[in-house]
Amino acid sequence: MKENFRFLAELIKLRLSHIMTFRLGFFGPFLVDASFFMVQLLAFEAIYGHVDNIRGWGHGEILVFVGTFSLINALNMTIYFFGVISIPEKIQTGELDLYLTKPVNPLLRITFEKINPGSIPLLAFSVCIIAYGMKEIGMNYSWINIMGYLFLIFLMAILYYDMELLIRCFAFFVFSVNNLTKIEDTAIELCLKIPGIAFYGVYKFIFYCVLPYGIIATLPTQVFIGELSAKGLVFGVAIVCIFTFLALTFWKYGVHRYESASS
Repeated sequence: MKENFRFLAELIKLRLSHIMTFRLGFFGPFLVDASFFMVQLLAFEAIYGHVDNIRGWGHGEILVFVGTFSLINALNMTIYFFGVISIPEKIQTGELDLYLTKPVNPLLRITFEKINPGSIPLLAFSVCIIAYGMKEIGMNYSWINIMGYLFLIFLMAILYYDMELLIRCFAFFVFSVNNLTKIEDTAIELCLKIPGIAFYGVYKFIFYCVLPYGIIATLPTQVFIGELSAKGLVFGVAIVCIFTFLALTFWKYGVHRYESASS
């Protein structure tokens, strides 16, 4: 474990050094992500600007929800997104061989080798949206609410990672995962615009249990505003544990079945 942390520190140091050598590599993603963030806000205003409430959530709660989804996505873009999405290409080209032959956990290296500090400002933007939503709600927040919120942010960031990893691991068994990533993008876009509390019946089952993007921002928002029950908290923890187990198991199985593209 100690060696892994030391390796990660060196990996991040080299990554930052490389990015600052090519300044556009830092500022380019920031400009793109900032533009996307503004489009999200405009879409939010167009959808919810004239809606009084959604199943009890008013404008303030929806703002916290959107800010929370954006915050988790910003963590994703900053820490592991660009590493995880490279998995299919590494499998198809045989580049994965280089990772499997090194004395370092290959998934650990792939996950963190392409951190993107250009997305860090989006974290600040997201916090501003959440703060504005809190102001609109106008309620008093306890340390329990805040700590529970941060805990669920951490868990949902892991869940986001699990889903990305699961989908890319299909590249071990199929030629292309493009159709699966299209499903992923569609589900994320839908669950960014519609809070999980609006789903019911089969839709709730799909977006809470099968493609659990519906809980990624919903559960943290619920605990923040004091609406999440103990049962809901247990459900969220269970979903994260299940999908983490599935993602790691699928990765190990795929590596076991992997045949080098150069063989």
